[in-house]
Amino acid sequence: MASLTIPGVHDLDEAGFAAPTCRTVDSSGDVLLLVPGDSAAARAAAHAQDDDVTAVMELTDVAPVSVPHRIRGRAWVAGWLTPVRGEDRAQAARLLAERHPVGELLGIGEALRPDPAPGAVQRAPWMMLRLEVGEATVDDLWGADSVEPEEFAQAAPDPVAGHEAELLQHLHTAHGEQVRDLCGLLGDRAEQICAARGSVVPVALDRFGLRVRFSDPGTQTFDARFDFPTPVRDLMELRRAMHHLFDAAA
Repeated sequence: MASLTIPGVHDLDEAGFAAPTCRTVDSSGDVLLLVPGDSAAARAAAHAQDDDVTAVMELTDVAPVSVPHRIRGRAWVAGWLTPVRGEDRAQAARLLAERHPVGELLGIGEALRPDPAPGAVQRAPWMMLRLEVGEATVDDLWGADSVEPEEFAQAAPDPVAGHEAELLQHLHTAHGEQVRDLCGLLGDRAEQICAARGSVVPVALDRFGLRVRFSDPGTQTFDARFDFPTPVRDLMELRRAMHHLFDAAA
């Protein structure tokens, strides 16, 4: 879930957020956004002089499984907002469509219409914007830290991210006992946690490992991280890593 804030401007949708319709990151590390043409972000960017419109995008990471305290983390990306113009628009539209395959339904086709002639009063139904990253901050299950623009640009997408939700739901519904057996890998706490027989829910999965939330009948909860031997590069390696993890706990 993402929201876009321009200091001093309030423009909320029906859910109470000024949310871009879709977003992605290009090879230079800029964030590309598709927003309604009549939104405050589109209006502000259209009248901007160079990079004088600052904006902050807040992203909230919510666990895709039912569990107490479902918010796993938040991130804030701040920078300068400008319209995507000229020849850059086709490339931006392609990247957004790759990230969101139903791009035509989300307004990418309309966003590619030619700019109105100078002096003409016309507002496109959709607009593509570019957020040049100035700083970023992350506060999640692993702690809080800042991210430099260069680090942000060089970061590679996690190969598990696009499949995480369905994989966690599958682990929870079809492999609940195997996930529960991971309590045996908790060292000194293993006997106590395994004996409690409270709820056990997988809450996060990435190329580095699996995070599981254990709750005992007294409603005390804690997260345990089970790291893979090496970061996985694709779903085939993820499958092998999960089998290795379950075998270790058996």
